Amino acid sequence: MSSRSHHIGGRTLARCQALQLMFQAEACGRSVADVLAGEYAVDPGPLDEYGEFLARGADECRSDLDHVLSGATRNWSLSRMSATDRNLLRISLYEMLHNDEVPVSVSIDECVELAKDFGSSDESSRFVNGILGRIAAQLDEGVDVVAVARERAAKEAAEAAERSAREAEERARQEAENAAYDDGYGYDDYGYENESAAEQSASAGSSSDDVPSWANEGE
Repeated sequence: MSSRSHHIGGRTLARCQALQLMFQAEACGRSVADVLAGEYAVDPGPLDEYGEFLARGADECRSDLDHVLSGATRNWSLSRMSATDRNLLRISLYEMLHNDEVPVSVSIDECVELAKDFGSSDESSRFVNGILGRIAAQLDEGVDVVAVARERAAKEAAEAAERSAREAEERARQEAENAAYDDGYGYDDYGYENESAAEQSASAGSSSDDVPSWANEGE
């Protein structure tokens, strides 16, 4: 993390600590709860209560948060984002949805500032601001962004399952057609084997006794 983490305090520090916990959990494929149950590092420490609240909450709601964020991104999947940008977005969105005491605009501003210091590139702050801004606009309109995201995710999963089933059916059909073709036009059906057998039989049946009489006339 940037050296700036040593000079921040309050809830900004808590958000920074939450980011560190989320990053550690994702990096080792564990939950934040598991990370907190073992050895972990936050700099500076000790762990702020609000930082733990954000990290635990964002991790527990990760699936819903990711669905909402995926709907707000434009031609850029979560998997393509850097771990830092991705987890900053999760933390900020969780705060926007689950802490009414913090104005949405403050959550976004805090995320943007942290992205300037810890983001993956100089564009990180603009990137997270754009995504969270689109979600904030939906919240202002009274949209239940989680319910909408769940519905969209369920529809996409159903469509993916349908495509997979069609592809499997098509593969099975092609395999059946290929098998029928092989059975219907096999080696034996061209008569090669039978012809060879007939030739062998004729050759075996021929002998010097079968030589015509005129062939011996010169003797």
